[in-house]
Amino acid sequence: MSQTIRTRVFLTGVGGQGTLTATKILAQAALGEGLAVTAGEIHGMAQRGGVVESTVLVGGYRSPRIAHGEAHVLLGFEPLETLRALPYLAPGGLVISSSEAIATIGVSRGKESCPDLSAIEKAVRACAAQSYFIPAISLGKAAGAPQAANMVLLGALCAAERLPFGLARLAETIRARMNPKLHDINLKAIELGAKAVCDAKAA
Repeated sequence: MSQTIRTRVFLTGVGGQGTLTATKILAQAALGEGLAVTAGEIHGMAQRGGVVESTVLVGGYRSPRIAHGEAHVLLGFEPLETLRALPYLAPGGLVISSSEAIATIGVSRGKESCPDLSAIEKAVRACAAQSYFIPAISLGKAAGAPQAANMVLLGALCAAERLPFGLARLAETIRARMNPKLHDINLKAIELGAKAVCDAKAA
């Protein structure tokens, strides 16, 4: 586990991916660890699949705002949104992103195009000290529901050891804060996310 307590996490995705739920669980996990937390969110047209951005700052920051070049961690719920948020990453930062795209309406209709995953990964590697692209939606399905992709990414973040707490604290927070009917799926999801990062480290 990281010994660095002060950590800025920038989360980005599109509406319906559970970005804000992940933000709340991450903030509550830090609070449960006895750490000072500030969080904020921006969501425009989220119900129509628009971008959702949020922040969690651990360790005594006064403002929830993260400026370009300040995020220690970029957690991307969708590859193109990860690419768009890359300017927020601090030098030496960590990127964890879903590798599975959610096509915009324009892309689905063939009126627009977006970079392929290999181009996005190349751009991320050029900026990040560490990066992991994991099939979060597929792992969410394996846990029991594709909506659990958000917890897959939080599990991956814990395994990357950039937070001042680990998977046990995250699991405890899920048990304390989420509907008991959802515990098994989300606990399995964080395990699968953590395993994906551990497997990538071992490769």
